[in-house]
Amino acid sequence: MSHSVSRCLGILLILLGALLPATVPAQEEGVAAPANDKQLQNTLKTLQSLIKLQSDLKQDIKEYSQQLADAQTAVEKSDIQSRLDKSEADLQTTTRNLKGIAAGADISSLRVVEEQQFSLQEELFSLLKPALKELKDMTSHVRIKSELKDKIAYYTEKQPVAELAVANLMGLVASNEDEALGRYLEGMLADWRQQLTFIQSELQSAELQLEKLERSEASLADASQSYLKSFFQQRGLYLTQAILAVMVVLLLSRLSYRGMVKLIPGYRKEHRSFRIRLLDLAHRFLTVILAIMGPMVVFYVVEDWVLFSLGILLLLGIGLTLRQALPRYWQQIQLFLNVGSVREGERIDMDGLPWRVRTINIFCQLENPTAELSQRVRIDDLVDLKSRPFKRGDPWFPCKKDDWVLLSDGMRGKVSGISQELVELIQRGGAHCTYQTADFLGLSPINLSRNFRLKETIGISYDLQRESVAAIPDTLKQHIERRADEEGYADHMQNLRVEFEKANSSSLDLVVIADFDGVLADLYGRLQRTLQRWCVEACTEYGWEIPFTQLTLHQQT
Repeated sequence: MSHSVSRCLGILLILLGALLPATVPAQEEGVAAPANDKQLQNTLKTLQSLIKLQSDLKQDIKEYSQQLADAQTAVEKSDIQSRLDKSEADLQTTTRNLKGIAAGADISSLRVVEEQQFSLQEELFSLLKPALKELKDMTSHVRIKSELKDKIAYYTEKQPVAELAVANLMGLVASNEDEALGRYLEGMLADWRQQLTFIQSELQSAELQLEKLERSEASLADASQSYLKSFFQQRGLYLTQAILAVMVVLLLSRLSYRGMVKLIPGYRKEHRSFRIRLLDLAHRFLTVILAIMGPMVVFYVVEDWVLFSLGILLLLGIGLTLRQALPRYWQQIQLFLNVGSVREGERIDMDGLPWRVRTINIFCQLENPTAELSQRVRIDDLVDLKSRPFKRGDPWFPCKKDDWVLLSDGMRGKVSGISQELVELIQRGGAHCTYQTADFLGLSPINLSRNFRLKETIGISYDLQRESVAAIPDTLKQHIERRADEEGYADHMQNLRVEFEKANSSSLDLVVIADFDGVLADLYGRLQRTLQRWCVEACTEYGWEIPFTQLTLHQQT
């Protein structure tokens, strides 16, 4: 079992490793790899430009402060104040970049930030902070790398604009001869040069940080291997203990269930009482709760707050997902307790067929006793259905296997197979015909195996009108009874009547009504022809004329 557990954990951890960023730092955060000579020279040049920019910004701040003090109007003060604020912000950014590039690390990470007080919502989800922090740490380098790329793209786009502005202003200063305009242009040129220097310094700073970050990253394989090793060392044992806790809960649940089946009277009955069903439902709920709480208790005891928070996060997600399904689950509970809209031993209509509810459980057993069909369905499939008690004579299916049926489309055959989807018939001669079950029922099948009736008509001429009502029908009946006895059909002929039917246009029609036992269902067509033969034999023997249809033409004179 330990080997299987280890293998399952290995698969799980590989999947977790696939969710990690493509690269992770090969060294601890904040520790940069040694730089080569070229990189060192680039760093020194960048630091020199930042020092010069810092000095210029300080000088500008000093000048703007003096101008602000000497300003007379509110408009001048507002304009100077906006420039002063911008220069101070640029100075702060430049100083931070200068310190970060010189130290080779982000010094802001060493600052002590006062912890903010949580709001009520944050307090409710405070248990999730370790998991969220772990996820944030795993993706921190990817996010930093993305931010640096966005920053490089932004300043790369702005740099040509500043260079163009500096070039234009330099051309205007060189061509200008007005002293006042010259001083104004010189001031604008100084501002744009300062902006260009700031943009270049920010761009160089971002490129250096990105280059250092990329050089400190390991390959995907090394990163995955390192993470998996760290994961196994830190949390592999805890996950194994959690899985074992779940297995122990399931094992104890199984043993206790077997004990209840053996010790509690009526537990094995086909139709269990409400008390037994309630006990079974409570046992299932307790098993689910303990299986969920087992891993959480393990994570709490070993004080692994990351796994504990991930477990809570997973449970919250499941709870939010199941919130909309609670009414349906309540209906399923009612069905399980046999107090819902569908109950054991009653009849329901499902998929176009009637079914008897044999048992209700997590998976329910349905059966059609006549068609000898059964199926297992989930209890959820019965939520929207309603059952009713059935009576002794309620039909379940029009036929059984090996019955002979006659369909409204003229098809006659022996039922060789019945399923929920198809009904197969075998005709006389061995031909097979298959119908979809719904189509088969729609053709109103007549079951010949439960006895059947044949009605055959024969006409005699009007010359026999006097004897056609009583004498001839009696004589014909006696003839048919004698012939049926001679040919071996008399034992299965349940009833025989010969009656005058109607006066037709060219004949007096007699009808022969014969009821046969269902054992002769396969001879249905032969019996039809035999009755006609016996009638013709009687007409020949007794001299009864069988007329044919006459067509009379009337010629107008």
